[in-house]
Amino acid sequence: MKMQQLIAVARGDAPADLVLTHARIVNTFTGEIEEGNVAVYGGRIAGVGDYGEGKQVVDLAGQYLAPGLIDGHYHLESSMLHVDQYARAVAPHGTLAAITDLHEVTNVSGLAGMRYILECGRRVPMDMFFMAPSCVPATHLETSGAKLGPRDIRTALRWKGVLGLGEMMNFPGVINADQETLAKIATVGERVKDGHAPRVTGRALNAYMASLIGSDHETTERHEGLEKLRRGMRLMIREGSAEKNLEDLLPLVTDGNYHRCMLVVDDRNARDIYYDGDVDAVVRKAIGLGLDPVRAVQMASLNVAEYFRIPRLGGIGPGYYANLLVLDDLRAFRIRQVYFRGKLVAQDGKALFQPRLPANLEMTRTMHIKPFGVSALALHSTLLDSFPVIEIIPGQIVTRWVQARPSRRDGTVVADPARDLLKLAVVERHKATGNIGVGLVKGFGLKRGAIGTSIAHDSHNIVVVGASDQDIYAVVKEIERNQGGLVAAAEGKVVASMSLPISGLLSQEPLEAVVAHIERLEQAAKDLGCKAASPYSILSFLALPVIPELKLTDMGLVDVMRMQLVKV
Repeated sequence: MKMQQLIAVARGDAPADLVLTHARIVNTFTGEIEEGNVAVYGGRIAGVGDYGEGKQVVDLAGQYLAPGLIDGHYHLESSMLHVDQYARAVAPHGTLAAITDLHEVTNVSGLAGMRYILECGRRVPMDMFFMAPSCVPATHLETSGAKLGPRDIRTALRWKGVLGLGEMMNFPGVINADQETLAKIATVGERVKDGHAPRVTGRALNAYMASLIGSDHETTERHEGLEKLRRGMRLMIREGSAEKNLEDLLPLVTDGNYHRCMLVVDDRNARDIYYDGDVDAVVRKAIGLGLDPVRAVQMASLNVAEYFRIPRLGGIGPGYYANLLVLDDLRAFRIRQVYFRGKLVAQDGKALFQPRLPANLEMTRTMHIKPFGVSALALHSTLLDSFPVIEIIPGQIVTRWVQARPSRRDGTVVADPARDLLKLAVVERHKATGNIGVGLVKGFGLKRGAIGTSIAHDSHNIVVVGASDQDIYAVVKEIERNQGGLVAAAEGKVVASMSLPISGLLSQEPLEAVVAHIERLEQAAKDLGCKAASPYSILSFLALPVIPELKLTDMGLVDVMRMQLVKV
């Protein structure tokens, strides 16, 4: 597109490609609703005002026109969808730009995996931006498929579309001035640096922020969020499939700080996107909780673009990309049409495009497990009266560390479904080390059987919860056979299964098929007695040793705040 032609359209001396007339424009720059027409040329907005001549003229008849939504922090892998199907899922919900930290795929497949997803992202009708993963692996207390140092991060930063450094999950490393961690931060220079600082406050927060880390999405409590805002952090308020922080944190948003707050999803699976929505669902809920609709749009568009220094996104103004949403009711936030670069790409919740991206075969051969038998899942412990147990907290990915007297059989600790004390196992699957971490977890409610997944943040080994070792074993073997996936088993037999062959994280199937698989798997979990909502999403975070308090990796139980293994 020649700038002269865009300016000619803006002056009114040349016809636009598209003119949207009689619109009520959501102005994210001033926080108001204004009436007018919008002229589009070459995928960009030429002007807002009295325009009428164009190759295509669409009368909006008083409907609202808002900028496309931008998800400031999400993980593609949590959707379980390949890039083409992810775009099909979220574009009809108004997400036309997204910033992802691909540390999931990169933990499995290294920079080659990141590069593959980046290339796929250039072939779909939405703007996909990336952050160079800062923590591959997240800690030294788990086995990962790859390792990225400062030189690798420098390589990724040279790729088009990579904006800065992904969430720095090793907050103890930053606070304690670990040399390698600081070297990674220094590599980025003045570019954006995303944070990850659960329950980090006081002097520890000051130490973490001294490196100019600019955001946090792990805040769960109001006082914590207020302190982070006061110290200069951008606050990402998330509402994902397993993480529900919006209701607790939204009261923090005021006239004085809203411009430093963003609405994000972080982790949202395909089923929740399909039925409930993506960032639009967070905006809708925020409005329902009392947030002004225009402000909600600001927090899910312009605020994100300005933090990540992305020009031409987040608003409806001359020179901005014509990523536009048409809504008949702003408060209900019902999206009728979606335009990407001035082209209609979705209507009434349905994508008008059908991209198909072939999978790289090297990305589908990542499951390498050392052969083992059921006996390898036995939990031996000298602790008789008080054993450390991971307790899940509904709506959160932080866990409680509780103590319980374990049940025993033949000298080993066993699951006790009657007390909701279930066996948890993490099986290493990258390098065939034979590592198997075993512990106890409370909060799933399974009465029998087992469920498991190869989505296990962040190193993505296999994580399984179950009432019997035999069923845990059956789940692991099925995930291995599928080269990744989600599985439910009972009485030693598989009762529901979904294959995720791309790095053991993403499906090759269409959106609708993935949603159907998830529904069958969640129903199977319920049939086994599971009481937890989104059980596979919850399970995927129990091996994440950078989220307090107690987690399990292939190396054993991890005391997150001390960043050390717990002896049992």
